[in-house]
Amino acid sequence: MDLLQSQLSEGMIDQLSQKLGGADKQQTAAAASGIFSTLMGALSKNASTDEGASALSNALDRDHDGGVLDNFMDMLGGQAPTSNSRAMNGAGILKHVLGGKQGGAIDMISKMSGLGGDQTGNLMSMLAPMVLGTLGKAKKEQGMGLQDLTSFITGSVNDHQKKGGDEMGIIGKFLDQDGDGSIVDDVAGMGMKILGNFFKK
Repeated sequence: MDLLQSQLSEGMIDQLSQKLGGADKQQTAAAASGIFSTLMGALSKNASTDEGASALSNALDRDHDGGVLDNFMDMLGGQAPTSNSRAMNGAGILKHVLGGKQGGAIDMISKMSGLGGDQTGNLMSMLAPMVLGTLGKAKKEQGMGLQDLTSFITGSVNDHQKKGGDEMGIIGKFLDQDGDGSIVDDVAGMGMKILGNFFKK
């Protein structure tokens, strides 16, 4: 999680905000933090089964070695070629990681951050390749096997939950529910309160 957050430089937030049609930078940064937490939480759940962990490990080895991180914003803008289109296919990644919970996740992060729903969805598609690229790079550099990868993701989410408290608690409850969207209503009154803590670090 720290690796992901460290990549959210002020310059990158500026560029992402512009890509979202001139979105508020603070809302963009808050939504990005929520997206990272949600995707890592979902990956942790997916990797909790042998089948899920194996599928994730294979996907990282095949498509997500971290190469996209070298010139991420250029690739996002189509200015730099990528030899592997799957590595930058944010919509495809989200479908695999979140499945039927994608719409509810967008609503939740939108309400937490104040960013519009369409903008949140677009930002999620943009950042999904970064999440898997960061994971794939760590896996490759540290020579992780299946158990190591599962422990790495679970440990990261648990550590972040201790630090992030309420935010990860709500995201965890959302990921555990049956996709009925009920918890999304619980965050409606929270506004920037939780993810606003991101800026005080």
